[in-house]
Amino acid sequence: MIQLTGIAASDGIAIAKAYRFVQPDLTFAKTTVHDIEAEQQRLAAALAKAEQELVVIRQQTLEKFSAEEAAIFEAHLLVVHDPELIGPINQKIADEAVNAEYALHEVSSMFVALFEGMDDEYMSARASDIKDVTNRILAHLLGVHIPNPSNINEQVIIVANDLTPSETAQLDRNYVLGFITDIGGRTSHSAIMARSLEIPAVVGGVGGAATTTIQDGDTIIVDGLTGLVLVNPSADVIADYQEKAQKYRAQQAEWSTLVNEQTVSKDGVHVELAANIGSPNDLDGVVRHGAEGIGLYRTEFLYMGRENLPSEEEQFTAYKTVLEGMQGKPVVIRTLDIGGDKHLPYLPLQEEMNPFLGHRAIRLCLDQQELFRTQLRALLRASVYGNLKIMFPMIATIQEFCEAKAILLQEKEKLIAGGIAVGSSIEVGMMVEIPSTAVMADIFAKEVDFFSIGTNDLIQYTMAADRMNEKVSYLYQPYNPAILRLIQMVIKAAHQEQKWVGMCGEMAGDELAVPLLLGLGLDEFSMSATSILKTRALLKQLSVPEMQALATEALQLATAEEVLEKVKQAVK
Repeated sequence: MIQLTGIAASDGIAIAKAYRFVQPDLTFAKTTVHDIEAEQQRLAAALAKAEQELVVIRQQTLEKFSAEEAAIFEAHLLVVHDPELIGPINQKIADEAVNAEYALHEVSSMFVALFEGMDDEYMSARASDIKDVTNRILAHLLGVHIPNPSNINEQVIIVANDLTPSETAQLDRNYVLGFITDIGGRTSHSAIMARSLEIPAVVGGVGGAATTTIQDGDTIIVDGLTGLVLVNPSADVIADYQEKAQKYRAQQAEWSTLVNEQTVSKDGVHVELAANIGSPNDLDGVVRHGAEGIGLYRTEFLYMGRENLPSEEEQFTAYKTVLEGMQGKPVVIRTLDIGGDKHLPYLPLQEEMNPFLGHRAIRLCLDQQELFRTQLRALLRASVYGNLKIMFPMIATIQEFCEAKAILLQEKEKLIAGGIAVGSSIEVGMMVEIPSTAVMADIFAKEVDFFSIGTNDLIQYTMAADRMNEKVSYLYQPYNPAILRLIQMVIKAAHQEQKWVGMCGEMAGDELAVPLLLGLGLDEFSMSATSILKTRALLKQLSVPEMQALATEALQLATAEEVLEKVKQAVK
């Protein structure tokens, strides 16, 4: 048995066979061939295999998702059959006596460059189709396997170097029982999605050992409670973990008795426990876990895993579904937060030295206003179906917030003038995730209806430490007194203006941070739905005056370690 240690990113225990989600090596050498016909037959066989795969994937996508997402693979099938692509490849094999891999690469690269250079958005998007399909064909020529989440039809544990948000969003939790990645942390998007999917995950901290050690078909235990991964354990160890999993399920059942209760402290003070979601599909978990609202709807997932921007109607339908599903409970929807580690293939952005500090989120939206206005119109139209609150991300200056709000009001006036109903009491707030914003919170508080503290970015910007970089991961310190002081500044400034403050970063669901946040006066805790009942049970045991005293002491300490020790002593 091999034991690996990583970061416990999503609670639970899973036992299943490993499925390596690792991109294959598609390198090849140019060679001279002597049997032209045989080489062309190799190409034909690879095309046929690619077609068979795409037909299956299209059908699976149609059954699991929607006709629109399945249309992506319709386009891929057209590429496989395109005589203007396949003909020149066969011709190159014949004319130059080269191997099929080389001919495929040369011809497809020419077409990709051609389409990428076109101004027409639809035509330039075809470049992505050609890349995907030719990589699939190339993989068959080389005899290697390209993993695809849609192909998984048995219960497995995913093993990957990392998973993109769009890849994670495609995972079917009926088959994917958990996952392990070489890199990442609790705040990486793959970890956040794992908690949304309610599957255990262990990420980072294994130094690449997961993908280099674990083979397809190995029996894996993922302990998302402790961060342990066991490879090919004995029958006795499996039995022990099956018992451990059963005890955890019993604990979950105990927490579930709180599902319809309000969240109150030991001394009867109410705070709101809300959920973070990525799509309307997450609503079931939100309701099952007794959320009192949605504190963060990450709308960027509407834009991912597709070939073009979502239409206004598409967005309206998604927002309306969520608002209606929450039946009048508050729903905070964050406007598009693209950039940093989140990219859209159909929205090419200039390469940046440091994308996390670059052209992203509200900066991108204010620059590409039609994209922004489309989303705002969809939100405003949906506002009549529930209790909508709109939140702008990555606000750095008062001017940015005022400009974004002005655009929102312009679109609201246009809709009303056109006879379209709009909600009458939409609160407009902002994320606090930049240290300068926290420092200026007293000024911002006069302009906003609410704040939501995004600790994932606030911590990395304050500590100047990339949260995805394992070499500086020790600096990602939610309990550092500097972070606590910034949070206190935001809450104090908001309360002086009678405004409320939420927190939608992962810190809000951290059982060691919750006592401090209660003591600092946080009004709303928004977290993965799976953390809500556990947090509600914890808050029932905490007294506000005692936690206020704890927070006051913590603010005067020098290190995160001292703060943690103080919390552990106070809350046993």
